[in-house]
Amino acid sequence: MQEQYRTVARAGVHEIEISKSRFLCALAPAATEAEAQAVIARVRKEHPTARHHCFAYVLGADGAVQKASDDGEPGGTAGVPMLQMLVRREVRYTVAVVTRYFGGVKLGAGGLIRAYGGVVGEALDAIGTVTRQRFRLAAVTVDHQRAGRLENDLRTTGRAVREVSYGAEVRIEVALPEAELPAFRAWLADTTAGTARLELGGEAYAEV
Repeated sequence: MQEQYRTVARAGVHEIEISKSRFLCALAPAATEAEAQAVIARVRKEHPTARHHCFAYVLGADGAVQKASDDGEPGGTAGVPMLQMLVRREVRYTVAVVTRYFGGVKLGAGGLIRAYGGVVGEALDAIGTVTRQRFRLAAVTVDHQRAGRLENDLRTTGRAVREVSYGAEVRIEVALPEAELPAFRAWLADTTAGTARLELGGEAYAEV
């Protein structure tokens, strides 16, 4: 698994106008191709009179799935520059849909490439991106007497506490970078006088 990846911070739309043509770039997070296609379909429905709805998306933390469409624009002038912008910015799990309302002035191949790639770049700047890091999930089980202080210590030292469950003992779920596990084991034993138990689980990505 990739250690980290960048993705769009939220769904949003950014618009530019070039030679009377309007280019509206909708960016959205997408975990699967089905989600990406749903975003594309929604944008088409929102702008039924627009001439073109070109799109590009990159899925997978390693960017393994990439797809682009010119949707009627001259070949290679829309979807490809949009995809290249996403790849150049190292953005993953993101779909971009650019809706064009033709303004009557032809831009030429070079102009279209600059417009479609450019509006995606501007949209990424305007909407923003976040970095998601790979973490190992772990559960710390401790007695009630030490739980409150341990939870506070975990939070104040910057560990990602995901959930706290109370039963006969207290179970605190945390997310840790893999490289920090040995140091965390030692810190936990020292902090709880060796009374806490640590169980390692699977892996997940979380925003940093």
